[in-house]
Amino acid sequence: MAQCTAPTRGHRTASAAAACPACGGRYGGYRSNSYYSPSSYSSSRSGSSSSSYSSGNSSSRRASWSRSGSTVLYTPTELRTLTPVRENVEKRSSVPDLRDVFLCHAWDDRKESAKQLHDLLESKGVSVWFSEKDVLLGSSLLREIDKGLAKSRVGIVLVTPSFLNRVKGEGIADKELSALLARDLLVPIMHNATFEELREVSPLLGSRSGLSTLEEPMNDVASKLAELVTIEDAECV
Repeated sequence: MAQCTAPTRGHRTASAAAACPACGGRYGGYRSNSYYSPSSYSSSRSGSSSSSYSSGNSSSRRASWSRSGSTVLYTPTELRTLTPVRENVEKRSSVPDLRDVFLCHAWDDRKESAKQLHDLLESKGVSVWFSEKDVLLGSSLLREIDKGLAKSRVGIVLVTPSFLNRVKGEGIADKELSALLARDLLVPIMHNATFEELREVSPLLGSRSGLSTLEEPMNDVASKLAELVTIEDAECV
């Protein structure tokens, strides 16, 4: 019998649910015996835009903070997750000398996935606090998260297998992490990792929904983050 992928991959979007070998038949986009592979998905999605990716999900729509003419679409879950973050971004918009984003990542990812996300964000006009240019070596993960958030409008955590290993090895106290999450300034970005894996090592961070490159290309994730932190010319829709 086909196994449901919800526990590991989630059914946060219609396309993700449709790709499940156990549940896909109920969503019409895939046959119930189809098999979803992140690698095959990534290769088939290379070069695609978020507007074409989301067009199959009738419930996806623009955010209230989307700029005029934007083609970036969000699922209902993403809107629920990102709206409180956006509200805090707007509150902090008048604070001088803040970066748009603090990028928290594992040391092993600094030359690859973290740099890729950093470069994509900066190409979209986002100023990024990035360890390669801003954080001293040897600093603790939690201390740098706190420091970076204090000097940035929003923090994003790039969750990869390397990040999970680092958190598991060093440990992050739930009490301390909860103080960061309570401010609605932290957005997990899953990359080659699942929310279930994150919950196993950090239940508090894992309880927070975010964005995932298992569901859309890294460039589309960066586009959503860029819209999230951009104040100038933002329009309600």
